[in-house]
Amino acid sequence: MDGFLVAFAISFGVIFVAELGDKSQLMALTFATRYRALPVLTGITIATAVVHAVSVAVGYGLGAALPTGWIALIAAIAFVGFGAWTLRGDSLTDSEQEKAEKSTRSAVVAASVAFFLAELGDKTMLATITLATQHGWFGVWLGSTLGMVVADALAIVVGRQLGRHLPERAIKFGASILFFVFGLWLLADATEQLSGRPAWDVVATALDHHAAGWIALALGLLAVVVGGIGRRRALRRAEHPPVLATAGVVGSPAWWARVLFGISLVLGLAAPLLVAADVIQPIALFSDPGVVVVGAGLMLLGVALLLAAQAQIGSARRSAGEAGSVPALATEGIYSRVRNPGFTGMVVAIAGTLLMAPTLVGVLATVLVVVAVQIQARAVREPGLAQAHGEAYADYVERTGRFLPRLRRAVPPARPGLPDEHPERLRVG
Repeated sequence: MDGFLVAFAISFGVIFVAELGDKSQLMALTFATRYRALPVLTGITIATAVVHAVSVAVGYGLGAALPTGWIALIAAIAFVGFGAWTLRGDSLTDSEQEKAEKSTRSAVVAASVAFFLAELGDKTMLATITLATQHGWFGVWLGSTLGMVVADALAIVVGRQLGRHLPERAIKFGASILFFVFGLWLLADATEQLSGRPAWDVVATALDHHAAGWIALALGLLAVVVGGIGRRRALRRAEHPPVLATAGVVGSPAWWARVLFGISLVLGLAAPLLVAADVIQPIALFSDPGVVVVGAGLMLLGVALLLAAQAQIGSARRSAGEAGSVPALATEGIYSRVRNPGFTGMVVAIAGTLLMAPTLVGVLATVLVVVAVQIQARAVREPGLAQAHGEAYADYVERTGRFLPRLRRAVPPARPGLPDEHPERLRVG
């Protein structure tokens, strides 16, 4: 009985999460605009029960033929793939939209056929196959079927109301994170089964300073490439704004910032390469697998901040329609709390590299990028935006932090001759 409940609960949760934002929910919403909810849900239940019965049969057969350790490893990879698939998003094809909108047959038959064809090869079918390799077939079949039906019912009943209040990205990212968590959990289980040792012991053994150096170098190169692509996309429809006009003047603050950025980039990539090649040894105090994992997380977080900042700046430039004449002022998203989130991302990313391959070269690279960021923000970007936007930028400065969100909103200075009613002023960033 316990095995059935575990299989049912896991399958229900996984498939329910997989359906959030999936095309099946979109089809359910479309059908519900033409038919009553109950016949549509009946058709969805029939189609789902058949598709998932086939999925469970396939998964059960694989589970009997393959060792459990390799099954867990394949499942981990599959769930990471499901997370990426969910992160990419889903949409109805033209044929699926036509089936949902123009069907003239009864709601039950129309919904059954449309959902059966839509679910063949979909990620929920693949997830059900994966779950059936790990757990009892009946619990997986019942849980996965009910999980999908409940998710689609949720879309029909409250989808429109939720869509007005919950950002689509938040739902999509939440579902993706849950898939990644399931994937990591299964990966740890597979590692323990295949090696006969705790997963963290295997990771600690594998993550010596050579491996950490190569991983840090690979992530650093990936960050440079992705950051460069993101910057090109952000500037695709805009020339460099006047705030960067002095970048080519030798000795100007913008020039010094670019030089320091370049040097720190070279040193930041050289440090893990030298560690990986055994040219220099990492600082022993920080040479620990746990520190390496934290460093990798910081690097990925920094790159994510940088890309998000670039995307919002590009959007602000396109919306303003003033490219090449006035630098755009982004005040939405992460810019609503921080004025320079891209620069914060740079510092966090290179700090992550330093933790993965802790050397004096990496320390120097981190110091240089901090100095470059300070020059670029204080002496180049912010003065240029203040000159271009005047009072609007002054108001924006009052409610945001330079590199980190403010803990408390700033208050205006006291007027001459009047007592200061707000002596406590605390700014962060």
